Amino acid sequence: MTAHRIFDWTPQAVVFDCDGTLVDSERHWEQARDIVLREHGVAVDPGFAERSKGLHYTECGALMARLAGRPDAREEMTEQLLARFRDLVAQRPVAVRGAQALVTSLSRRAPLAVASNCPADVVEFCLRSVGLRHHFRHVVVPETGVRPKPLPDPYVEAARRLGVDCGSALAVEDSINGIKAAVGAGLRVIGVGRQPSREAVALVDLWVEALDDPRLMAWAENRPATARRVKAEHTGASSAHPMVPRQGSRAQTGSRAQTGSRAVP
Repeated sequence: MTAHRIFDWTPQAVVFDCDGTLVDSERHWEQARDIVLREHGVAVDPGFAERSKGLHYTECGALMARLAGRPDAREEMTEQLLARFRDLVAQRPVAVRGAQALVTSLSRRAPLAVASNCPADVVEFCLRSVGLRHHFRHVVVPETGVRPKPLPDPYVEAARRLGVDCGSALAVEDSINGIKAAVGAGLRVIGVGRQPSREAVALVDLWVEALDDPRLMAWAENRPATARRVKAEHTGASSAHPMVPRQGSRAQTGSRAQTGSRAVP
């Protein structure tokens, strides 16, 4: 790790992952995967959760189909996975410890975005449910021209929409696939979680167990506001009763990416 690359630096923009980083919804994905695998008569491998963490749900469905010995059932198992997840996530997710304070602090200093492998409507629902959506100018998810993590596209596109170069932006991630995406895009990276792999620790600039890490919070509070920090765009008021995402629903997420392109400030 190279923590000095974080603590001696002020990012021009910050891009957060959602599942497991901001919102405690990673457990819902794990539960949904287990349910679908059991329905197909597959005993869940203890290491499967780590291998599938951070994967796009379509890739996870393909992995599950191979594990079940039914590679031709990829689409079926993907649909089942997403349906089970939507049922579980509708039970009102909660913010990860420290997320509210860190996001609020950083939003006063730099523009923020979310880059996620989840469907757009699920990300929007989760962020609104925990009162964080209004802090983020953009939500970037895989779509035409934006390939899923671990490819760098979501972070390249988030930086482009925020109007900064990838090298001047910070990513906050909890999964190895997300970390690989951010590093591949050229962002500096803070990893978060209690039991990181050696590979993950080696890739990030700083690892913290939780977003309320005292060093991280002190650093955030002492950052000067960037030139690009203007009054945040409210892309929809946060609701006390956000709409539960429905299977098959879609949300518009803005302009399409030019895959592989880099943002210019």
